[in-house]
Amino acid sequence: MRHNKKFNHLGRQKGHREAMLSNMSTSLIMHKRIFTTTAKAKALKMVIEPLITKAKTDSTASRRQAFSLLQDKNAVTELFSVVAPKVGDRPGGYTRLLKTGFRLGDNAQMCFIELVDFNENRLKEKTEKKARTRRAGAAKKKAADVVEATEVQTPEVPAAE
Repeated sequence: MRHNKKFNHLGRQKGHREAMLSNMSTSLIMHKRIFTTTAKAKALKMVIEPLITKAKTDSTASRRQAFSLLQDKNAVTELFSVVAPKVGDRPGGYTRLLKTGFRLGDNAQMCFIELVDFNENRLKEKTEKKARTRRAGAAKKKAADVVEATEVQTPEVPAAE
C-alpha cells in the first residue's frame, strides 16, 4: 500500500534535500523572490508556509523552531521582524508561483516563487483596479436611468418677471 507517499524526493537523499530546501527558504526570506524549477518551488512551498505561520507568534520557542530549519540568524530576524508582521492578517497562502517557461538545457519547467505581500508591482495594480459590477445590476441601472430621465423631462413653468 502507498498511503501517505505524496512527498516529492526531487532525486536527492534526505540530508541533501533538507539542506537544499533550508537554503532555498533562507534565500526566499532574504530576497522575497527566487527563480527555480517548478518542482523545487512546490516542495519549498510545503516548507516555507508553515514556517511563516509559526513566525506570526513571536516567541522564543517559535524562533528556535525557525532557526532549527533555517540555520541562519539573519534570516530568522528578517522572518520575524519584516515578513511576519506584513502577512499577519493573511490566513495562509503566503507564496505565489509564476511559471516562466522551460529551461534551455534540459527543458525543465521554471518559475518564480515569491512572497505575496512583497511584490510592489502587483500591489499597485490591485489598488488601481475598479470595482466589478454584476450584469444583473445593469438592468436595474437602466430602469433607474429611465425614471430619472422622465423626471428631468418635465417642463418647467417660466418665472414671472
